[in-house]
Amino acid sequence: MDRLAFNAAAAINEGRTSRQMTTNELANVATPGFKRSYEAAMLTLKVQGAGFESRLQPQAFSTDNINMRPGVIVKTGRDLDIAMDDQAVMGVTAPNGELAFTRRGDLKLNGQGVLEMGTGALVRGQGGGPITIPPGFFVKISKDGSVFATNPAQVGVAAPVFIDRILLRDASQVNLERREDSLYRVVGKPNEDIPVTGKLVSLTPETLEGSNVNAMEVMVKLMDQSRSFEMQVNVIKQSKDVDESGGSMMRAS
Repeated sequence: MDRLAFNAAAAINEGRTSRQMTTNELANVATPGFKRSYEAAMLTLKVQGAGFESRLQPQAFSTDNINMRPGVIVKTGRDLDIAMDDQAVMGVTAPNGELAFTRRGDLKLNGQGVLEMGTGALVRGQGGGPITIPPGFFVKISKDGSVFATNPAQVGVAAPVFIDRILLRDASQVNLERREDSLYRVVGKPNEDIPVTGKLVSLTPETLEGSNVNAMEVMVKLMDQSRSFEMQVNVIKQSKDVDESGGSMMRAS
């Protein structure tokens, strides 16, 4: 019975990775541009050592590669909202100063007139630096990522002024993983740029891409994980009851 309880407890412990991924996806159902990760899997390993030769240890195996399946595109009409087309990603400066990537396109201007995404990460231009808009200017973003600003105080028809071009990269040929701050990076290569390919990258202005998480699917998965957790706990409880019953019979004899 000790082996049965051991395996049940190990399964509960290793299942936490999958549960964490599922709850994270459920919490980000309404987050613009959020991408779910690939599934966590379980491996069965034989435990080595004296007294453990007959035991099998379940072990969680999880690769946090980003699933680039597109989400629903919503028309907002807001000048600073963008949605990346195909598998394009946008380069931003992470809180620790490193280069990172994202699909989130709810942009805004901070108090210094610097273009940033909704979480506060600064949007990078083609040269790698921030994109700064003159105070009071209206901003327009074109399909190729070019940022134009118009002076509303200019007499007559105001000509748009080119400011910079948003750093866009094609991520179809690389694997991306999630950073601790929820931004993306190339797997195993922090602070490295994505190689430029011949594919044309573009975006759709005045729109936002929704999360690619299916709320119903994630809820069903979470229910399955909860049932599995309860089943493993019951196995441990039943093993304990059987051991206590066996001990009582031995004392009675």
